[in-house]
Amino acid sequence: MKTLFDNIDENEIKKILKVLDSKIIIFSKGDNIIIDEDNYNIGIILNGYANIEKYDYYGNRSILEKLQLHGIFGKYFYQNEKDISIIATSKCEVLFLEYDSIINKVKNKQFLNNFFNLLSQKIMNENIRIEILAKRTIKDKIWAYFLLLATASSKKIFTLPFSYTELADYLFIDRSAMMRELKKMKDTKMIKTRGKLIKLLD
Repeated sequence: MKTLFDNIDENEIKKILKVLDSKIIIFSKGDNIIIDEDNYNIGIILNGYANIEKYDYYGNRSILEKLQLHGIFGKYFYQNEKDISIIATSKCEVLFLEYDSIINKVKNKQFLNNFFNLLSQKIMNENIRIEILAKRTIKDKIWAYFLLLATASSKKIFTLPFSYTELADYLFIDRSAMMRELKKMKDTKMIKTRGKLIKLLD
């Protein structure tokens, strides 16, 4: 996994963060991670996990993204960003930066390369998710997502990064309907499950 500080020594990292006037904040599980937009407009996860969530008019939750190590978020990435919440799903350490400062103040080419790689990866992940959501059936959405996780781990066995309730919200499907499809997939020997551990058999 690419990170913001790949191939940069510790002393250089300290210099870069000082030039950027960055700040690091630790959030507890369940906290709403809020960007101080007067000074910062980009957040990067240094440790822990968070969900990017959105609620519709009826109170239904959608999970737009699971943020993990060096996951990036900020107002540049979402329409109607006021409707978006970043919720820590574990103890979470977040680095806050300002985009224009990165572009105008940082001279370290490796850091800039790493930063734009993170942006490219985010765009790629969003495109993959759109492809998954475009599948016509619940079964196809689940299977496409499982194949994505299997490819990422290079194994046919992997652990879901979500609870099953979160997975349903991530795939924009009804949880009860999803659980029925998972049972059918187990009955037809497509998958085996033990808690959040999934094994692909087909």
